Amino acid sequence: MTSRRTRERLINRLREQGICDEHVLKIIQETPRHIFIDEALSHRAYEDTALPIGFNQTISQPYIVARMTEVLLSNSPLKRVLEIGTGSGYQTSVLAQLVEQVFSVERIKPLQDKAKERMRQMGLRNVHLQHSDGGMGWPSKAPFDAILVTAAPEQVPEDLLIQLAIGGHIVIPVGQGQQQLKLITRCSETEYDTRIIENVNFVPLLAGTIR
Repeated sequence: MTSRRTRERLINRLREQGICDEHVLKIIQETPRHIFIDEALSHRAYEDTALPIGFNQTISQPYIVARMTEVLLSNSPLKRVLEIGTGSGYQTSVLAQLVEQVFSVERIKPLQDKAKERMRQMGLRNVHLQHSDGGMGWPSKAPFDAILVTAAPEQVPEDLLIQLAIGGHIVIPVGQGQQQLKLITRCSETEYDTRIIENVNFVPLLAGTIR
């Protein structure tokens, strides 16, 4: 179930759904998604579906990972990217192969510990992890060229917006129930431009940390 043919079927499905960035597709194809989920579910690793990873969290559907990454990379090459919600580390590992540095925060320590081991397994040395409340971002490492959020707040956190560099952008699902994936670009110190990408379904962005 982790064969090249299985992965190629996934990539063909992503192309059919409109993913056209060949760099993103190549990284999705080469990234071993099966190591980011429990062994009992590994036979489903290359299905285009979200899967449970414990603590009421999921590993995102490959289409969503590809779409968010494609949108994030659409404006310019990125050096410093903040990720809110490391989770299993799958989205983190995809980003790390496409940008210079990834700073990823996770509120659930056991998930972060597993993700850290997977990063080591893949030989990714440009990922920096922190156990903290994602809604607050990582102020000491700001500003960021881009921010990617993998859980949905009711409203875009102000703390994240101010950590964007001028010209930087954030890709974030927003809302309860009916959620929208948004691309927000920081135009100046006080001005932001917002574009709606599509409707999505993410776990909520929660406050606090779990050890």
